[in-house]
Amino acid sequence: MSALSDEASSAAADTEDASEADEAAEEVAAPVEEEKPKAPPRTRKLDIVSHRNWYFLISLLIIIPGMYFMITRGFLLGIDFAGGTEFTVKFNNHPTQAQVESGVAFAIPDATVVNAGTDTYIVRTTVLSPQQQTDSVDRLESQVGPIDRGALSVLAVGGTIAGETVEFALLSVVLASIAILLLLAIRFRNVPGGWRAGFQFGGAALAALLHDVFLLTGIFSILGMGFDLKIGEINSLFVTAVLTVVGFSVHDTIVVFDRIRENLRVSQRLSFEQVVNLSIMQTAARSIITSFTVVLVLASILIAGGPTLKGFALALLIGIVSGTYSSIFNAAPLLVVWRRLQPLR
Repeated sequence: MSALSDEASSAAADTEDASEADEAAEEVAAPVEEEKPKAPPRTRKLDIVSHRNWYFLISLLIIIPGMYFMITRGFLLGIDFAGGTEFTVKFNNHPTQAQVESGVAFAIPDATVVNAGTDTYIVRTTVLSPQQQTDSVDRLESQVGPIDRGALSVLAVGGTIAGETVEFALLSVVLASIAILLLLAIRFRNVPGGWRAGFQFGGAALAALLHDVFLLTGIFSILGMGFDLKIGEINSLFVTAVLTVVGFSVHDTIVVFDRIRENLRVSQRLSFEQVVNLSIMQTAARSIITSFTVVLVLASILIAGGPTLKGFALALLIGIVSGTYSSIFNAAPLLVVWRRLQPLR
């Protein structure tokens, strides 16, 4: 009996081994599923340099009409640039603007009227003596109605002071441009090419800066002389806005140029055009987001601010947008063009 049991157990073991062998054979014979190749990671591509002529054309289409107005029509100058006498008058009897304009035409000849708020008007005329100023206010009160003497303000600027203001404004813009050119030439003299390359970087930044200045002044010339809008007036606040735009535009350009300088050191296998495209791609989002936060604040001032701040806010708004555009789409591509025209050896 023991012999029979041993034979049975050995037969069962042989059967189990055979089944395991069959299962292993089936696993080997089963087709192995091939792994699907993974899609290559998506890479961001921003080719600004190849399409630079289109961006240059867009800038010219905006600047040329403005330059035409600047040359043929000039600017709507504020009292601090043109000279004259300015009255800020608030009436207590709530007159309409037509009534105010009619009264001003009778009381103060050759004067212009601008609505500056509720029952408040700005009246501009030629330079008047103190006695003429008093007589003009009295005649205006008799024609339109009682004037709030506590809110009355008179500003008189002579022609000599106005001329000096214009000269100093232009001089400040020129000196700021020269200083920026020299500073950037010094900052970027350590890139391949030495001082010559430094002046190429500085010259490209200066060209973008002038782009912003001409675009801003051209738009204000169109608004002031083409559409006769008070918001297009050129005054001391406008000059302040222009100088602020100059600084902001150069700051944005330096961000891009600094990245180009860094990439020239670590990406020696890339061409200069490829380095510029790479640098723009790495800095564009930062520049746009930074500018957009400023634009939101300026738009709020433009919508909800007082009439005296609207021109200032609009100038800054145009300048900030133009500065961001020129830093990305004009300054860096212009540097590529300059490198092609004057290659560094």
